[in-house]
Amino acid sequence: MGLETIYPKPNLSRPGGPQHRVYPYLLRNLAIERPNQVWGVDITYIRLSQGWMYLVAFLDWYSRYVVAWELSQTLEMDFVLACSEAALGVTTPQIINSDQGSHFTSERFTSRFLSAGAQVSMDGRGRCMDNIFTERLWRSVKYSVKYEEVYLSEYGSPREARQRLSRYLSFYNVGRPHQALGYKTPAQVYGADPETGAETA
Repeated sequence: MGLETIYPKPNLSRPGGPQHRVYPYLLRNLAIERPNQVWGVDITYIRLSQGWMYLVAFLDWYSRYVVAWELSQTLEMDFVLACSEAALGVTTPQIINSDQGSHFTSERFTSRFLSAGAQVSMDGRGRCMDNIFTERLWRSVKYSVKYEEVYLSEYGSPREARQRLSRYLSFYNVGRPHQALGYKTPAQVYGADPETGAETA
């Protein structure tokens, strides 16, 4: 019996109710030419030896830099909002793009970005390719959380998952050049400190 049978994998893109507004997709044919022009945000599941955790991350599309991330044992809204505050503590993107899941169509989420001056963009229903750079952070065969870390590990506890993912995401940002970035690291292209990943002035 597999883990998915014992601990069913949830639908992370479940739509919200009628009070959840869906915004149009703003990125079609848009040339992305600088950091903080477009961020993507998404949630993925992280397998533990018994059950799941949930990882949310904000990714700068130009540099592939992970601006902020948060891990939670539940899909309650609080961890997404906490990650939003951490990301907006770095800077405000011109556009924030997400899927139409209930976390991201919630007014509690969108109002934070609208109030900060960002535009909100959402993928078309069932169009995961609209958020392709963020999807690649999770599942690309090269340079991805799942293939380089999660699928090679068996986390025995939430603490172990958090420690291992923190180490991996730090390495992803500052430790390994990307071919698509001209063999620079995401931190270098984003303009962050090459040692710590913190944004520089």
